[in-house]
Amino acid sequence: MYNKNVQESDIQNNIKRGRNLNKFVDDYVLVDIETTGLSPVQDEIIEIGAIRVKNNHMVDTYNQLIKIDRKLSPFITNLTGITDEMLKTGKMPDEAFKEFVNFIGESVIIGHNINFDLGFLHNKCKKYLGYDLSNDYVDTLYIARRLVPNSVNYKLGTLANLFNISYVGAHRGLKDVEITYEVYNRLRKMR
Repeated sequence: MYNKNVQESDIQNNIKRGRNLNKFVDDYVLVDIETTGLSPVQDEIIEIGAIRVKNNHMVDTYNQLIKIDRKLSPFITNLTGITDEMLKTGKMPDEAFKEFVNFIGESVIIGHNINFDLGFLHNKCKKYLGYDLSNDYVDTLYIARRLVPNSVNYKLGTLANLFNISYVGAHRGLKDVEITYEVYNRLRKMR
């Protein structure tokens, strides 16, 4: 379990990371998180959404709200639609991260701007479980930059619009991974 005497910065500095594969794979887990802010050290994960994919077909999902010990800012509630009341029904962080780690196993992790998500996930898995999340990963943002060089930007919403994928319900973990799955498959057809 987490030793409260260990400094968060020490956790961040001692994390073992997987490799950025930067290629298309057929078996993977898509991941997206919602957080209380931008700092993996000072902010918390409030939702994890994940989809397991085998032979490039969705086969299972994981979606969990996570209890935190502070109030959400109005900005985060407006962005995600997640409220303090909703988080009261969430799981304790150690339980949620244990379930998440069991769900992904040794799978390649895919996400859009996944380094943001992995920064949080590495930190929180180490903090709450003493576990090094060292799965290899693929970032759809980098693939999009390579295959769609003339895009105005590479935000998930911009790419969804470009590929005519609905962005309704975005900024929730499971919905964002569904959108990322569609974007990843459209990018796959462009290679």
